[in-house]
Amino acid sequence: MRVQPRQQLLDIWEAIARSSWRNGEWVSGGRLGGNSISDAEQLLCLLLPATQIETFNLDRPDQTADRMVHALRRMGTATDIPRIVTKILNDYFERYTEEGAPIFSGGGYYELLDTEDADKTAPAELTTLPIVDSYALSITLSLATLGFVRVYRRSVTREDVRAAIGQLEAAASVRLSAAMVGLLRSFSVNVFAVDSDEGNRLCTTVNQNGLPRRSVVAQLHNKLRQTIASFREVLIGSGQTSDLELPDRLFECGWSWTVVRDAPQVETSEKIGEQELGVGQDQPYLYFTVIALNAVEDLFSERTRILGLLNEEQQRLARALQLRSDLTRTYWATVATFGEGGKWPLENIPWRTTNGEQSDYFTLQVTALAVKGLEQLRGSDAELARVGRVLATLAERARITSRAVANDPNLVMHYPGVRLALVGSDEPALDTDEKRPLLAWSVPEFAALLLLRSANVANLINDPDERSRLLDLGDEVWDHLARRRLGRGDGAGLWDDPFRVFSDLAEVFPEAAHAERGASWYYTERVVEALVAVAKVLDQPPTRDDGLTQYAVDLLREAEQIYDRELLSGSAEGGPQLRNTLQKVESTLRRAREILAERPGTAAALAIDILRELDRLEAARDDLATEV
Repeated sequence: MRVQPRQQLLDIWEAIARSSWRNGEWVSGGRLGGNSISDAEQLLCLLLPATQIETFNLDRPDQTADRMVHALRRMGTATDIPRIVTKILNDYFERYTEEGAPIFSGGGYYELLDTEDADKTAPAELTTLPIVDSYALSITLSLATLGFVRVYRRSVTREDVRAAIGQLEAAASVRLSAAMVGLLRSFSVNVFAVDSDEGNRLCTTVNQNGLPRRSVVAQLHNKLRQTIASFREVLIGSGQTSDLELPDRLFECGWSWTVVRDAPQVETSEKIGEQELGVGQDQPYLYFTVIALNAVEDLFSERTRILGLLNEEQQRLARALQLRSDLTRTYWATVATFGEGGKWPLENIPWRTTNGEQSDYFTLQVTALAVKGLEQLRGSDAELARVGRVLATLAERARITSRAVANDPNLVMHYPGVRLALVGSDEPALDTDEKRPLLAWSVPEFAALLLLRSANVANLINDPDERSRLLDLGDEVWDHLARRRLGRGDGAGLWDDPFRVFSDLAEVFPEAAHAERGASWYYTERVVEALVAVAKVLDQPPTRDDGLTQYAVDLLREAEQIYDRELLSGSAEGGPQLRNTLQKVESTLRRAREILAERPGTAAALAIDILRELDRLEAARDDLATEV
């Protein structure tokens, strides 16, 4: 790949240290001000590489690479940096705790949906509403923090630092538990009649083969019968329903934008404070569903398991979330790939939601859900390759790999982004009858998510040609993203400035195009996440090709036969130089056999070197015989 994730992440670390570490203090708050999400995204730009890529570790000062220290040199030495990170994290967990309970508000990320009021900020009482984005990011941040301190503690002797680590570990554990409870209460199962508007839209979306409506509904029920039966095991939190098995009902599942209205309390021994009443519509959103599923995956990652980051109660909550995750994955994989033969619903771009909205952005989110489901169901390379082709089509339609045209409607996905109406935020509060304005959530992350999705599929696929196509797509998307870095100001080198790529956007939004743009931690964190995913792909063993393996086997077989013939002829009894050559051939043969299964191409290259060396011996012997 042309993308060099190690160097790009180091450049991002340097830019973060330059923009966020000033006069010995960490400066939080991004383009839209500080909140529990933006500040967590800022910290994750440091912690994701440090905790998920071995060479970027900061928690073992004696083993931290000099290049990592150089990138963060403004923050001190290898010994200073983890101590400073500990303090910064403690400040974050304290800042977003009130009366001993973690808070998960969206702050300045909330917008007003009414376009006439687009220049107005949301009322203060609404910006404090909790949101699934904060729950999910808090799980990722808390787990990264717990993993960081578990390792860092081993190298600390100072009592004040050990005390700070203990305080941080306790705060991260409480926030983790509270976030898990929040996700349990935000899960949604939207059940609707087959002949309702939602039912008609779902059937139209999945019916790519022109089947009768009755046949489509029957096939959906049949493919989802195990999923429907498994909902009986959903016993805590939201998502409990008894109407799923009715023949005239369909459903969709996932996560709403916040705790759903009338969500039951979750009984837990964790001291997480009072559980707020839900206000969200009991209907899943694609964006929040993907965000939540990513967080649940972190709960069951290898690092979480090896370091033992979850206590007994958290493991119970995690199992409840895993059940919801498994059901959601299966549901969306079934819907996205529904039908025997022909076109998948996923391939009919753009995706249309059950509430009637449609966008290429929704297709991109459904690809994530489909891939998660296919991974769970052990999908074939052919199925994953079809998802890869959808990603390539989306890149072209979003003008990432093609030229933008005049008045291109797809450019709004890059700025200001797809706006999601947060239904339920406008309902009157309990203490008043006054109706509140409807909030919105903008998601301009399309290009960064496309790079992440390409890396994720490439990591799962075994076919070398399809994997290569996905990595090539990733290169093209990265070229686009690299051009969108901020070019000036405190956030130089970070993201995002789409006006540098799309000049038409500057004509439509001239004030935004010429405004001083600080770093968007929302977007920068997505880019970091994508680069970490690319690094994991490149760290995998090369994909194997059966033809290449057989070619290497044939070469080694010939090399071994010629080598054995040399030994039989007594060559090993020759002079020192001849014996050294044969010993080198023997060790190279041994090495080639050892790596044949995982790296057949390298084994073939070694076999060719052996054959070349043996041929030299034979040619030299023939020349000597001719002279005699």
